[in-house]
Amino acid sequence: MKIEYRETTNDLQTRIDIHSKYGARDIDAWMLDVLKLQPGSVILDVGCGAGKQCFSYHRYLQGDATITGGDVNPELLAQAQEINRQYGNPIRFISLDFNKVFPLEGNQYDLVSCCFAIYYAEDIPFTISEMHRVLKTGGRLFTTGPMPRNKQLFYDIIREATGKPIPPMPGSSRYSSQIFSAIQERFSKVETHIFENPLIFESVDPFLAYTRASLSEDRKLWNSFFQSKDDFEAIMSAIKEVALHRLKTDGKLVMTKVVGGFVATK
Repeated sequence: MKIEYRETTNDLQTRIDIHSKYGARDIDAWMLDVLKLQPGSVILDVGCGAGKQCFSYHRYLQGDATITGGDVNPELLAQAQEINRQYGNPIRFISLDFNKVFPLEGNQYDLVSCCFAIYYAEDIPFTISEMHRVLKTGGRLFTTGPMPRNKQLFYDIIREATGKPIPPMPGSSRYSSQIFSAIQERFSKVETHIFENPLIFESVDPFLAYTRASLSEDRKLWNSFFQSKDDFEAIMSAIKEVALHRLKTDGKLVMTKVVGGFVATK
């Protein structure tokens, strides 16, 4: 299954910033609490993007870890390398396409993580088998992704504004079903952890900024909704009208992020 997708850096950052500003909970703190990383760990972060998770691990372990980040996007890897230089280059960043055999020896990592990316894999069992291969016996795989109830307000407003059904999202439609099952088949034990974070908007502007970034970032997934810039702006105008009505009725817009974290042991 080939997923037509490529992360758009500016749109991704917009969404991350909105999560941080309007959310009540810190997902990075939740991840670290779930993982309880040990000093001296050897860690691989797959689909590392600009290195956010790698640097979070580095700070948490105060540098006492061997961390590698891999991604297929050269623009995001360049950003990661720039930040890495500011830290004194403690992290190794490599080009890694999780749809291909990893350029890494087996049985060497205590932790392999893949945060908000694994559901874009073309062949889920293959990607998970590669993660399993490079883990040490007793090592852990940690993945995160949206659950089916994730950001219902976002989808409800778009559905009302357009009158169209929401296209299947690779995350919420695959993560708790196909991906969880594939991990269960390969690993000896799997735990599920749930993170809920209400984003509270008291005006429509941040909600519209989030929506614009989401539709733009995942535009190939929404191609049944718009083909041209004019189509896109017409949809945004309709979404704004519905959002304003809901804000007037409810006094605020509450969009709850619902994220699953799967921790699997080899």
